[in-house]
Amino acid sequence: MIKRFHKSLFGQVVIALVLGILLGALWPEFAIKLKPLGDGFIKLIKMIIAPLVFCVVVHGICSTGDLKKVGRVGVKALIYFEVVTTFALALGVILAYTLQPGVGMNVSPGSLDASALSGYTDRVSQVTSTVDFIMKIIPSAFIDAFAKGDILQVLLIAILFGCGVAALGEHGRPVTVAVDHLAHVFFKVIGFIVKLAPIGVMGAVAFTVGKYGVDSLKQLGLLVVIFYATCAIFVVLVLGTILRFAGFNIFKLLGYLREELLVVLGTASSDSVLPQVMRKLELMGIKNSTVGLVIPTGYSFNLDGFSIYLTLAAVFIAQATNTPLSLVDLLTILAISLITSKGAHGVPGSAIVILAATLSAIPAIPAIGLVLVLSVDWFMGMARALTNMIGNCVATVVVGVWEKDIDVARAHKVLDGELEVDLRAPIQREPVVVPENISYIKNI
Repeated sequence: MIKRFHKSLFGQVVIALVLGILLGALWPEFAIKLKPLGDGFIKLIKMIIAPLVFCVVVHGICSTGDLKKVGRVGVKALIYFEVVTTFALALGVILAYTLQPGVGMNVSPGSLDASALSGYTDRVSQVTSTVDFIMKIIPSAFIDAFAKGDILQVLLIAILFGCGVAALGEHGRPVTVAVDHLAHVFFKVIGFIVKLAPIGVMGAVAFTVGKYGVDSLKQLGLLVVIFYATCAIFVVLVLGTILRFAGFNIFKLLGYLREELLVVLGTASSDSVLPQVMRKLELMGIKNSTVGLVIPTGYSFNLDGFSIYLTLAAVFIAQATNTPLSLVDLLTILAISLITSKGAHGVPGSAIVILAATLSAIPAIPAIGLVLVLSVDWFMGMARALTNMIGNCVATVVVGVWEKDIDVARAHKVLDGELEVDLRAPIQREPVVVPENISYIKNI
């Protein structure tokens, strides 16, 4: 049993977490120097995400054979994202207002050092209006989207490209087959990179503990505890209830994704497991067309953990600086956060930057109060990333059930442990469907 634990990715990541904590606590100066291990692992994963998303989405659209269904899945996913995100934002406000983590701190805004925010406030301009955000989805060039690794831009290109190939009917089949083979190559590359996950996790955890230590948690410990508790409540009660209506158990899904959850916990980045999560959901029995559309879109439109953080931190800062909040102020925080949270992915230092943009639209709360959460932002980032990832996985399952794009029997066997999945095995994808009526192509 011990040998099997040692050889599994789950066991290796657990050991890496423990080693990282020990290194950070005992040899902090050395641990800080291990930061490139975590950064390097995340960069290796990120370099493969854009082409992989492109291949999965293109093949998914072509294998569906129904372009109306592709649009229907996208619309349903967006509706789901907005409803669940609103629940997350509201939960953050309610618990912060009820438990009052900032009450009693009595911090004077004039006593805070604004220089600590200079690196973040300079990037607030990257958080644009809704129109600018939509325009930003359109890349300036085909290759530019892949070079920048902008998932939304890659998704737009993949949808257009996939629709174009599907519209060609039989003539587009060779392209679809080639894209599918290319996707298998990328998944194989991901398999090589994932073997480095324990090293990346150890480096990231060692750096965090070595640089910040546990002392930084003392003053703002209540805020961190409340945030983790809020995320747990959201996952178990909100997402768990939604998944139960879809016919599945949230704890079984978490057990199935345990390796990915540990990697996210260690690196504080949900990007680090995006390819593996997509692969696991496909192996679970969800069609690749649904997985390819919902997961990448959710990385920008369904940030549940980030949404909780925005409203919770905003109310905390108001309480800590003795700023009274009316019902109108609370509703304003909800409304503004619903918009600003959509621009989080891809913005450097996104948590503080988006929070700064949110507070700038609410004059009642002093923006300088952001200094209060800087020291614990990394620790909160772990819970943000975990909740974001879980939320997107649940969304994929729900949309799959909604669209009947999931093999329910297989999914239950996988989650119950009755059917083991092999990430190294090729995925049996749906055959390419040629539309019956493609006569309109002659007019192009």
